[in-house]
Amino acid sequence: MRPYSGRLSWSLLPNRLSELLEEQRRAGIPVLDLTISNPTEAFPAYPHGRIAQAYAGIGDFTYRPDPFGQEQARTAIAAWYGERGIEASPDQLALTASTSEAYSLLFKLLCDPEDEILIPVPSYPLFEYLARLEAVKTVPYRLLYDGSWFIDFASVRAAISSRTKAIVVVNPNNPTGSFLKIRERATLLDLAGLHGLPIISDEVFMDYSFGHSKDLARTLIGQDDVLSFSLNGLSKAAGMPQVKLGWIAINGPGDARTEAHARLELLLDTYLSVGTPVQSALASLLETGVEVQKQIVARVAQNRGVLASMLLDSPVHILHAEGGWSAILQLPDILGEESWSARLLSEYHVLVQPGYFFDIPGEAHVIVSLISDPDVFGEGIRRLRRLSGC
Repeated sequence: MRPYSGRLSWSLLPNRLSELLEEQRRAGIPVLDLTISNPTEAFPAYPHGRIAQAYAGIGDFTYRPDPFGQEQARTAIAAWYGERGIEASPDQLALTASTSEAYSLLFKLLCDPEDEILIPVPSYPLFEYLARLEAVKTVPYRLLYDGSWFIDFASVRAAISSRTKAIVVVNPNNPTGSFLKIRERATLLDLAGLHGLPIISDEVFMDYSFGHSKDLARTLIGQDDVLSFSLNGLSKAAGMPQVKLGWIAINGPGDARTEAHARLELLLDTYLSVGTPVQSALASLLETGVEVQKQIVARVAQNRGVLASMLLDSPVHILHAEGGWSAILQLPDILGEESWSARLLSEYHVLVQPGYFFDIPGEAHVIVSLISDPDVFGEGIRRLRRLSGC
């Protein structure tokens, strides 16, 4: 009899890229890492001192547990939204230790074992892990590309079953960088309302758009025809993954929101996972996060410029994106993604992520992080172009 849960049935063996990377490191070969997504490592001018000051300014560490988080912290988040022209009330906010925890809580709130949630494909592979740990099944719906990404609503409709309990959207999506459009948001809300399905909207990259198109729908906050949950947190909003604070904004009709609020309170009170210090320092952390965000925006713009100039007249195509921290590069279809990625690492010592990590359809795609060090990024893209034949 096995001693472990079937929810942990994933293979524990390293993949080919992991093995190659370990070989390079053991041999002492410097690797140009174009996958880095951690702002605390990506920016030499990261404001460690200001974050320390925010915590040093806390004069009261008394533990006053509140399932939804301290009112002063929720008020700070509501003000943060207000600065972006988004009206959010502290009463509709619930603090969590991370966006991942927010997903787990919402899956508990909405699903029984073996129920289903609809997830976008391509997107980051976190959903399957989080869902299976809650004994919930993921059912994909498609994002399609025809020069830009869009939701294939026929695939959403086809995926809905009697066991479907929620639709997940990532806005903007990672790694495609595609925002919901106003028209798509309206269709999504109509479809969810027709089937009585709540929407979980991951909006962590909300502030990282590449332009100011009025066609982009940045959030579901304020869209109250259908029950929905908007997720965000300091990891991306302030470039502070280390301080561990996320939040859920509950949206929807009054009665539905009230019931969700009451049921979520029981879950939150069971864990009480958010620490007092981060809540007490939150207003200062959000203020410091404005400067971190400026660094991220500038770095992303710089590296996007590098891509555009270095890959001009090359066989490598940059897929259109509207925001986020990533870029998808389409390589010549003469090799598979794993072969491209493995050759780039073993022969040119550059680490990228193959498209199949994110279920990107077709061949051959790799994903690079736009917050990588500019010198590393430029040299890595130069080597990628050389491998692709130009």
